[in-house]
Amino acid sequence: MKIVVTGSLGNISKPLTQELVQKRHTVTVVSSKTERIAAIEAIGATAAIGSMQDVSFLTNTFKGADIVYVMEAFGAAGEFFNKELDFMESINIIARSYKQAIEESCVKKVVHLSSIGAHTNKGNGILAFHYNVENILKELPEDVSIKFMRPVGFYNNLFGFIPVIKSQGTIISNYGGTFKKPWVSTFDIATVIAEEMEKPFDGRTFRYIASEEISSDDIAKILGEAIGMPDLKWIVVSDEHILENLLAIGMNPDVAKGFVEMQASQQSGILYEDYFRNKPTLGKVKVADFAKDFATKFKEQ
Repeated sequence: MKIVVTGSLGNISKPLTQELVQKRHTVTVVSSKTERIAAIEAIGATAAIGSMQDVSFLTNTFKGADIVYVMEAFGAAGEFFNKELDFMESINIIARSYKQAIEESCVKKVVHLSSIGAHTNKGNGILAFHYNVENILKELPEDVSIKFMRPVGFYNNLFGFIPVIKSQGTIISNYGGTFKKPWVSTFDIATVIAEEMEKPFDGRTFRYIASEEISSDDIAKILGEAIGMPDLKWIVVSDEHILENLLAIGMNPDVAKGFVEMQASQQSGILYEDYFRNKPTLGKVKVADFAKDFATKFKEQ
């Protein structure tokens, strides 16, 4: 098939592109950076350089594709420390660009990288943007089939704890404890998406993607052993404490509040209610596997 992949060579798009090329599909990778062309071509794909907000560019790139994979990276909305940033509207602009380009290019099969939390726009903080995007894409004509992929929290997000582990010897967040939450490897996400692309499309469907259900306390133990800190603890602090820290380093207030509310929904369990009603088969990559990459990154920083 002819498949267009957005997201350049990111943590999901790169392994997805590699897998699709290995399966002998013809892949075009959308990137905003010309310096990515060589790396894209080295994988065996074709590069299309342009902006996700440029409808004409997207339309021309999508034309003739059997399937288009669309995603919205956090960073695509703008700089989180820009006090003037309207994060939600910036993402909506990208979504509307996708919608218009899909319609004008006559693509009939779409895979969208959504997220856990996309089933609602209440109580999930910044993840509400996925709810908005799903609903914008649902405005496409009925003959356009869409598969909404809803991965849970990425293992890679745990890299963000490295600075505080190094400075304070602990993991600090406003969620944690012994409750087993779902986590996912970006490699498992890529595998599931590639699998779904080769299955029949029929209307509008969604699928959650997870690799392991594990508590924060157990994650801290596994990561601690991997980095030579077997007594590493995961400490839970108040929402207010986290918000104060984010505002103190200059983060956009709306974005900061969105992240804190998202993490609070992890602690309360609200975020996972729809996931547990629609539990997927778990993937292959476990936290113990990811811990090797975490240890490498820990040494590098």
